[in-house]
Amino acid sequence: MRGRSEEPPRRRKGPPTPPPRRGPAHGGPPVVEAKRPQATARSVALDVLDQVLGPERRPLEEAFASHPDLPQLAARDRQLARLLVATVLRRAAELDALASPFLRFKLEPARLRHILRLGIAQLAILETPPHAAVHTTVELARHGHEKAVPMINAILRRVAIHAKERLPQLDGPRLNTPDWMWRSWVRAFGEATARAIAEIHMREPPLDLVVRGDPNERAGPLGAEPLWLDVVRRPVGVTIESLPGYAEGSFWVQDVAASLPARLLGEVKDRWVLDLCAAPGGKTMQLAAMGARVTAVDISSQRLARVRDNLARTGFKAELIEADVTRWRPPEPAPLVLLDAPCSATGTIRRHPDIPHHKRPLDVERMSELQDRLLDAAAEMLAPGGVLVYAVCSLEREEGEHRIKALLERKSVELVRDPIERSELKGLPALLSGAGEVRTLPCFWAERGGMDGFFVARLRRVG
Repeated sequence: MRGRSEEPPRRRKGPPTPPPRRGPAHGGPPVVEAKRPQATARSVALDVLDQVLGPERRPLEEAFASHPDLPQLAARDRQLARLLVATVLRRAAELDALASPFLRFKLEPARLRHILRLGIAQLAILETPPHAAVHTTVELARHGHEKAVPMINAILRRVAIHAKERLPQLDGPRLNTPDWMWRSWVRAFGEATARAIAEIHMREPPLDLVVRGDPNERAGPLGAEPLWLDVVRRPVGVTIESLPGYAEGSFWVQDVAASLPARLLGEVKDRWVLDLCAAPGGKTMQLAAMGARVTAVDISSQRLARVRDNLARTGFKAELIEADVTRWRPPEPAPLVLLDAPCSATGTIRRHPDIPHHKRPLDVERMSELQDRLLDAAAEMLAPGGVLVYAVCSLEREEGEHRIKALLERKSVELVRDPIERSELKGLPALLSGAGEVRTLPCFWAERGGMDGFFVARLRRVG
């Protein structure tokens, strides 16, 4: 094995090696192995936080879905575990500020900090009865951190007394937003809007579903209300698979703002559309539902498998191609191209509260370089007179307006802006620039739960 010496290991100085455990095979009594504690919503939440905030920095959804104890939990406990993790991620800075007056030294290892945050989240935000929040948190600490139990217990009891008074005194939106994001949003949208965006990020978002059929009829059985066109919205606290009509493919999950870019291609019925960087497939299904002949291209076989599963569930058809969009080219130019490019995803923090903990300014720079290559490739795939819609779920201008400006200046392919008209938004709240580029912001429709932040531009190939 590379990097490993072939010499026998040297014996290190230290205490003598303990004798082997005696058991039936060695003439001794049976060995009693320590039992793994029974899984609970809180133990799963703690493990997921360790992975999301640890050196691996795993995405929240990936860490949560792959937890080995998740199948042991009832649906209600799975929802609680997800809520606990999301609440800690959304409001970690506030939770730390509530604890700091009562900390006598830094909590190490990090797992202890996560245990404390879980307890304070229950006390200060989720309004769990204090005795339950303290008891369950102390039980988490007993497994591997027995010496810290008295301190954890004492801090939680102090927080339980003072949280209701101290929490409103904290500037939660500013505390929970990384400095670089805050400065970026203030530059782009002004301080009042930046604060409104940060405020909506502190709330658990509702669930948007694109339904087949009359949304007014479909909303009721789903426990939802019609929101916009064929999108209905229901409160949080449900597993998607348990909703009526899921197995029959009568709906799919897609944020209301995410359903806008495909509509801006115009009439797509019986027309060929290239859906680039297509996974997880919401826009692929949307285009197929609109009657388009869709070729969906994505670099990830794993993510394409998810698209395939969703197409099978809904009964829609699309050609799926696993390829690097920057290198792949279709057999002939396409009249319609939709590029929903990989990005920093800062517009989706409502649904992905791990993003502020993972993203850095360098990620925006790295994504911008990739977006330039993807835009050049998409433009080359476009037939003369064809339409290209570019979208990113990012709040950063470097990934939106700046990329379109750079593309038009490069003139690698002759393109012109095809301005989006206000009437095409059909009442969806959005910023519309003088150049006809659209921005939705998380704080739009805040009273109804907000929406994802998107930038969308439309271009046409000349000649």
